[in-house]
Order: sequence, then structure tokens, then C-alpha cells
Amino acid sequence: MSTQSALLKVMSDAARKAARGLNRDFGELAELQVARKAPADFVSAADLKAEQVLFEALTKARPGYSFHGEERGLVEGTDKTHTWIVDPLDGTTNFLHAIPHFAINIALEREGAVVAAVTYNPITNELFWAEKGKGCYVNDHRLRVAARQRMDEAVLATGIPFLGHGQHAKFLKELHQMTQRVAGVRRFGAASLDLAWVAAGRFDGFWERDLNPWDLAAGVLLVTEAGGKVTDAEGGDAVLSRGSVVASNLDLHPQIVSRLAAAK
Repeated sequence: MSTQSALLKVMSDAARKAARGLNRDFGELAELQVARKAPADFVSAADLKAEQVLFEALTKARPGYSFHGEERGLVEGTDKTHTWIVDPLDGTTNFLHAIPHFAINIALEREGAVVAAVTYNPITNELFWAEKGKGCYVNDHRLRVAARQRMDEAVLATGIPFLGHGQHAKFLKELHQMTQRVAGVRRFGAASLDLAWVAAGRFDGFWERDLNPWDLAAGVLLVTEAGGKVTDAEGGDAVLSRGSVVASNLDLHPQIVSRLAAAK
């Protein structure tokens, strides 16, 4: 069934509410760039405004839940068993350059496990959502991971380390291992949407390192509920704590992990 629970409706409504401000700010960004002002400061303000909207909406709907946001860090609530994990704007560089590929990420962690997830791209109006044990959807359509079994037929997504961030030499070795064996590698600049697109079967797999919990928490559940497998880059279960991820279907996943291990 594609009918959302009360919990997911709260999350979806919060994402859509925050998206209204981001859509307005996104339209202003080109003007800032033409005028050679300070678009980075503008983006910071957009992040903060969106997170404030999410914080207010989620805490009003579920008083006492903790809130772990990219901008404000951890705000502990009276309910120690539930934590919202929120990224108000994943794909900030895309947003900064008026590239319409970014998302709002909301996950709910209950006693250490993610049980509900929403990833929303305001530009395309695609709302990816999942609840533990109930499947994964985009808007009202059920999603399943792709069924490809061969690396030479697969298109993978990844993230590329940038200035002052990530393990550049290691990434190049990993990329060398992959590009020799796959049909293509894509880098779109928003890990949340990379994971959502694996869940949707658009990408056959995704790997990246040096990510934060708010980049990953929602997408882990989306892929899992779409029938895929998600681990850290070493094949373990410490995705959120290590900040590395491999997401794919059950057939390709071990092949991707094996290629990463060979990137010495």
C-alpha cells in the first residue's frame, strides 16, 4: 500500500514546508551569481532557514524527540529513544551553482535503528519515503532496486573528494578499479539522491567515503526497503559511524566491496 502512516505524513509535510523556502532561494541564486555578491553566505542562510522550519515542524508533531541536524548539531529531547536525523540541504554546491539536484533528508532513529525516512527533491517534486518493514516508494509508486547481476552492465554512482575533504589518492585507486569493470560511473553531487536512485533502480550501486550521518541515514532505509543491501565500504554494518557506504542489490554488492578492497 502506498498510503503513508501518520509518522511519514509528519515527515513529508515538514519536508515540503521547508522546500518552499529553498525553492524561493534557489530562484534568487542566479541573480546573486550575476551580481557577484556572496552566494555562499546566502546558501548558509538558506540551510539555516530550512533547518529551522524542519526543527519547528518535527518537534511540534513529536514533542520530546531528540533532533540531530547538520546545522545545529544534537538537541537532546526528553525521549531518549527517538532522534530525528536531518539534513536541510544535501547538495549545497549544486544549489550554489543553480544546478537543480539537491534534497531535504529526514530520518527517524528509534533505539539506534532508522525506522522511517524521507528524501525530497523540491525541484522535481520527487518524494522518496520508506518505513521499516513496509517498503520504499517515490510519491505513490513502489520502488525496487535494479536486478542487474553483472558489473559490466552496471552504472554506479559515487562522490569525488574535493578541496580539503576526503581521501583523494584512495578515491582514484577505487575509481580505477571500478571504471575498468562497469558500464559507467556517475557523480551528481548529492549522496541522499544517489541512495534514493539506487532504491529506484536508476543506479545499480553507489559507494562513497567521508560522509555524515545526516547524509546517509534516510538513504540506508530507502535502499534496504527497496530490496537492496547497504554496508560500510568494508562490508560491515557501521555505515553511520564510519561514514562510508556501499549500496546495491544483493548480487552486485559483494562485487563492489571486493573491488574497493582491491584498491590498495
